[in-house]
Amino acid sequence: MAETQIEWTDATWNPVAGCSVKSAGCKNCYAMQMARRLEAMGIDKYEGLIRKDRRHPVWNGVVREDKESLAIPYKWKKPRKIFVNSMSDLFHEKVSDAFIHNVWKVMEETPQHHYQILTKRPERMQEVIRNKIKRVLPNVWLGTSVEDGQVLSRIDFLRKTPAAIRFISFEPLIGSVGKVNLRGVDWAIVGGESGSNARPIKEDWIDEIYDQCSHYDTAFFFKQWGTWGKDNKKRSKKANGRVYKGQTWDEMPDVVPLSV
Repeated sequence: MAETQIEWTDATWNPVAGCSVKSAGCKNCYAMQMARRLEAMGIDKYEGLIRKDRRHPVWNGVVREDKESLAIPYKWKKPRKIFVNSMSDLFHEKVSDAFIHNVWKVMEETPQHHYQILTKRPERMQEVIRNKIKRVLPNVWLGTSVEDGQVLSRIDFLRKTPAAIRFISFEPLIGSVGKVNLRGVDWAIVGGESGSNARPIKEDWIDEIYDQCSHYDTAFFFKQWGTWGKDNKKRSKKANGRVYKGQTWDEMPDVVPLSV
């Protein structure tokens, strides 16, 4: 587990390492870059997860379950929001049902924390939780990533998944999602892409989501413009900032109070 600069969480916990490209939103995934750095630093957990025959690092499909990391949340007594698997996907097809059960057990036994699980594979998430986990934990938030209108079907799987909190990460937002249906969704995170190869974001795309959040009473969190600002100029993430409609938006969903 590690402290993080991700604006909508307090810490990250990575019981799984490695992934594979699922859709267009994965193209410039920061986790691929980070995995390459961690491997270069000699961290065994991240060895051999990235193809080395390309200019840019790309997941090679190797996925590693890290049983030792399951002990980490028990050591954190202070309540935190914890992003689960910032470097992977808990519902990747190569993560075993048994290991997902183990992760669920840890989250259940550490109710002082809120756990935020984000997946690009909500169809498996729905199947595992409905048919195998069969219980909703009040401190577990379940979410899916939607980068453009091509993957809107993910929201339907999320909506049918039992959860205390459901959320969507519209990041990196690389295309319009249109009049997206946010019924049953408690929270929406919106953000542009960062880095030298970042794809532009358009203010109209953000407006579509903001309007639907207002309609469905969904909490709206604007994370960043990223490398491209509202004026379509390419600058650093810091220079472009987080201001949208003249203010920052840090709305969070209504949650059950944390147990201490």
